[in-house]
Amino acid sequence: MEIPLIEVEFSTNEALELIVKMIEVKIKFHESKVCNSQQEEDIKSRENKIKNLQKSLYDTRLFLNTQNSGVKIKCSIHIE
Repeated sequence: MEIPLIEVEFSTNEALELIVKMIEVKIKFHESKVCNSQQEEDIKSRENKIKNLQKSLYDTRLFLNTQNSGVKIKCSIHIE
């Protein structure tokens, strides 16, 4: 199953705003799971995921700062 979420061209500012919000939601999800977890392995895994998301956000900011015009974003959720 596929759920199409985004397939639109945005200004770089709008694109960054949208991406930041989406990544923030995912980070908060993992943070809440860390707070409720008792398993060290699960906590470390989620902390690593949070770090990777933060790195992706940093890289995205750098990329979008180099763009002079709008950018197209395509995003779907694939459920298997």
